[in-house]
Amino acid sequence: MVNYKQLHYFWQVARAGSIARASEQLDLTPQTLSGQIGLLEASLNTVLFRRVGRGLELTEAGRLALSYADEIFEVGAEMEQALTSGEIKHLMPFKVGIADVMPKSIVYKLLAPAMTLETAIKIVCKEDRLERLLGDLAIHRLDLVLSDRPMPSDINIKGFSHQLVACGVSFFATPSLAKHYGQNFPQSLQQAPMLVPGADTSLRKKLMHWLDSQKIRPIIVGEFDDSALMKAFGQAGIGIFTAPSMIDAEVQRQFNVVKIGQIDTITERYYAISAVRRAGHPAVAAINAAAMDESMTEVNNNLSSFSDNVPVS
Repeated sequence: MVNYKQLHYFWQVARAGSIARASEQLDLTPQTLSGQIGLLEASLNTVLFRRVGRGLELTEAGRLALSYADEIFEVGAEMEQALTSGEIKHLMPFKVGIADVMPKSIVYKLLAPAMTLETAIKIVCKEDRLERLLGDLAIHRLDLVLSDRPMPSDINIKGFSHQLVACGVSFFATPSLAKHYGQNFPQSLQQAPMLVPGADTSLRKKLMHWLDSQKIRPIIVGEFDDSALMKAFGQAGIGIFTAPSMIDAEVQRQFNVVKIGQIDTITERYYAISAVRRAGHPAVAAINAAAMDESMTEVNNNLSSFSDNVPVS
């Protein structure tokens, strides 16, 4: 049986990133922590840490152990709170990884269906690069990953990507910039100051290809992996910026900018990536179902619009 005191020491070291830092937090000597973790490794017959330079790095077994330790001590904290407060209520954890290039307002819209379930949900969001999030998904530290691209085919992880939404791309500018570059869109973007997404985003390559196809050469005055930071620079009048067309009204209201144009030949797509083992989580099912309903509504609306425009013979 696992010694939970030793597991707790391992958990603290893994979270602190080093034995020295964890020993200060726990008021224990580094030798005591090292010895306890060594005993835990011996009882589990596996290595949890490997030494890299002067630091420690979790092994694959260590990452798996950490995922279980997170759940164990999280439930323990909930139990303590419930018993001491007299409120016996368990919230189902829903752990979501968010690719750091995802617009935050889009993330909220995509996760909203999970917050309306009859089952009480405690949502835990972790933002990081997609590759690292998929590693956590593989060892079941996450239930779902939201990304602007599907799971790469060259990653050996069992799971699936589900497209949640697709929309066009809109261009925004401050009112003063819009006076100069808002007419005759998109040709007005020629030599216009522009803020573009970073190289790690799926939009960057599509946007640059579209500009090239239109023979438009803007002046790139900034590039950003963080879409919120790009919007903040756009709000300051540094340049024209893009955002998914599904949040047009929100962007204009929040950043005091105006929409100068929209293109639908570039499509922003957002995906939910889940491991096979976690596909049955009720929050994951709710998010996928909501996306399916919205997709079918859009298809029906498009069919209705097509039917309305077909001449009656």
